[in-house]
Amino acid sequence: MPPSPVFNEFVLKFANVNGSGSASANLLCAKALFRMGLPVAPKNIFPSNIQGMPTWYEIRVSEAGHLARRDGVDVMVAMNPQTYDEDVASLVPGGTLIYDDTWPRDFGRDDINVIGIPLAKMSAEKYADPRQRQLFKNVIYLGALARLISIDVQVIHDLIGEQFKGKPKLIEPNLAALALGWDYADTNVTNPPAVQARTADGNAGKIMIQGNEAAALGALYAGATVASWYPITPSTSLAEAFEKHALKFRRDPDGKLRAAIIQAEDELAAVGMAVGANWNGARSFTATSGPGISLMSEFIGLAYFAEIPLVIFDIQRGGPSTGMPTRTQQSDVLACAYASHGDTRHVLLFPADPGECFTLSADAFDLADRLQTPVFVMSDLDIGMNDWVVDALTWDDARQPDRGKVLDEEALEAVSDFGRYRDVDGDGIPYRTIPGVHAEKGAYFTRGTSHTDTGGYTEDGTVHAANLARIARKFKTVTAMVPKPVINTTGATSRIGVINYGSTDPAVREAIAKLAANGHMINHMRIRAFPFGDEVREFADRHDHLFVVEQNRDGQMRHLLIAEADIEAEKLVQVTNYDGMPLTAAFVEDAVTGVLEGGWQVTAAE
Repeated sequence: MPPSPVFNEFVLKFANVNGSGSASANLLCAKALFRMGLPVAPKNIFPSNIQGMPTWYEIRVSEAGHLARRDGVDVMVAMNPQTYDEDVASLVPGGTLIYDDTWPRDFGRDDINVIGIPLAKMSAEKYADPRQRQLFKNVIYLGALARLISIDVQVIHDLIGEQFKGKPKLIEPNLAALALGWDYADTNVTNPPAVQARTADGNAGKIMIQGNEAAALGALYAGATVASWYPITPSTSLAEAFEKHALKFRRDPDGKLRAAIIQAEDELAAVGMAVGANWNGARSFTATSGPGISLMSEFIGLAYFAEIPLVIFDIQRGGPSTGMPTRTQQSDVLACAYASHGDTRHVLLFPADPGECFTLSADAFDLADRLQTPVFVMSDLDIGMNDWVVDALTWDDARQPDRGKVLDEEALEAVSDFGRYRDVDGDGIPYRTIPGVHAEKGAYFTRGTSHTDTGGYTEDGTVHAANLARIARKFKTVTAMVPKPVINTTGATSRIGVINYGSTDPAVREAIAKLAANGHMINHMRIRAFPFGDEVREFADRHDHLFVVEQNRDGQMRHLLIAEADIEAEKLVQVTNYDGMPLTAAFVEDAVTGVLEGGWQVTAAE
């Protein structure tokens, strides 16, 4: 007797060839499961070339809400013979392999369920055009899969109708291909997978969205009107999304576009344009990744020292150098915290998902204006280019952009002696003007060289040092402005804690829950901004040992915590993953358990 099916807790994976047109069918599968009310975590694992190389699409389904990537595959749709060995090895015992048995083969495992479907043969018999054969083969396997794991086929019908709404002639051919796969599986397959999908209600009030799309919307709602960028994976889709939405929503009643989206000749030009637009009074940004940050450093230093607002979206990828352009990492933390030469320190915001990409993007523009300095939104490829299930984005229509200390003509008239770089309020933040507001009182030189408090040139070392000290005061002020960390003290008396940031959060939260089930009560803090507020140091003071989880080799956040929060290095245990794949809970759980069972005990606070 076959085992009882497992519902709504499984990992589904597609193995394809890049450029085969499979992405559309795989995304349809993820969206269909989502619309059935199932929390899903799709991960697109793709190469950096255009076509021909292996690509995978992985969907974790978890009605319990665990949305980190999970090791082990329950159902593998293996469409690339070049990766058969790897794909078969990834299946858990009892898992199911679905493959194209137009060319049958033995996979050498007797602990898995193998389902062969002659996809290439079916497609060749149905379609004469070679490209149609390839494209519709993907829809055929989607139809078969839907029948085998009980995906609601009507939901897929609806999605196909929506996808090809502008090309209605393609709807029926896709539905026919879907039916072809469904009917074959219904008639011929007698050994369905052990895991099954069934309708749930886990997605009420939720949406599926990528981080780059959400960040672009955040910039739009924040009042950004200028985007200057140079294409680089994985940030390109952010600029493209901003352009798409600006073309629709940044128009006057008469239809005139009130936005500028400029593809520059390189990253240095892109950030230079963004600096210039912000200096001139616009809200402007650029989007890039690690290699772009390296090239932008000179202008970043200018914006810091000349005190010009600037928002930079850094969608981090594997480094160093060109590194792994299509893999995720958190390896730009130190590079951005101290970007450019000389004494610099920058504001970093760390969204954990697309929902926070939206909110923190809007916050970044306010912070940049209030502090008159660059602000980095530190996303990554996992957040930026993968679909996430998050709460529907919301916006308070009463919210107005906070432009900070900007003097208009009336305010300038009341000032007897305007000093552009003068600290009037003691918070390190001077007042600024927008060019052309007041020709006599508001004008000043903007320079990257040492300057007096009125913007005049100077080589007086004392004046230069005083200016640097004033700018440093801004970063005392900002700790009260930036988003506070998210702290969970479920194990209130525990002297052990975990610190993380960004996209590692689903894996960390799942790992902490599993550790708690095994008797290890551990507190948790997710950092959302640098410079650190008092809460970070206070959390550290309450614990004897802190695991710092991050996706880079060198423990870059750990370095910042030691250098900037003055936390003892001996307290901070480095837990780092840097293989380019989204973090799993098992990795975190194993790392923490290994240390705890090696001698540490979770003891109550005295």
